[in-house]
Amino acid sequence: MLRLFILTLLVALVGVVGLAGSAGATPPGVPDAPTAKAELTALRVAADGSMDGYSRKKFPHWIDQGDGCNTREVVLKRDGADVKVDEDCRPVSGSWHSPYDGETWDSPSDIDIDHLVPLADAWRTGASSWTTAKRRAFANDLDGPQLVAVTNYVNREKGDKTPDEWKPPLVSYWCTYAKMWTHVKHKWRLTITTEEKSALTGMLARC
Repeated sequence: MLRLFILTLLVALVGVVGLAGSAGATPPGVPDAPTAKAELTALRVAADGSMDGYSRKKFPHWIDQGDGCNTREVVLKRDGADVKVDEDCRPVSGSWHSPYDGETWDSPSDIDIDHLVPLADAWRTGASSWTTAKRRAFANDLDGPQLVAVTNYVNREKGDKTPDEWKPPLVSYWCTYAKMWTHVKHKWRLTITTEEKSALTGMLARC
């Protein structure tokens, strides 16, 4: 009976502890600089489309990812260090290093999960014609560098701006940011504007 009690206790603790990662972990799928430059060349340049009909609700996000965790919670565990979660998969402690501004936080409430290519920008560059299922996949893409844990007020300052309108405060991250942005646009076959391409070209030149 004692062994059974100990085993049950250990299983419960595993469920609460969660994952211990590396604070500021790089999202998956970031290409090297030559690949990103080739992908940028391949992107179609076009003026932004209309925002008519846009709503964040048309991009269902933070969906269930299994084991009681939603997309936001998965990214918080992936991008944090020594992350502990409760029985509902909500992070209760850990450390998060925001790559956009170089700040480190120890409360998940200080962290937003940024859609690198904003949902509004995706809408006006191709996603308005997608099915809801495809928009859901885009908004919850854990296989590419589309989701990043960052300082909340920095993410809100960014809003739905493109790289010609907003860049991370940490200049040393511009190369990585441009590689990620270009790859997401290429993966999802979204268009870019002339100004956006010029900004990305300059950022990739730093790599």
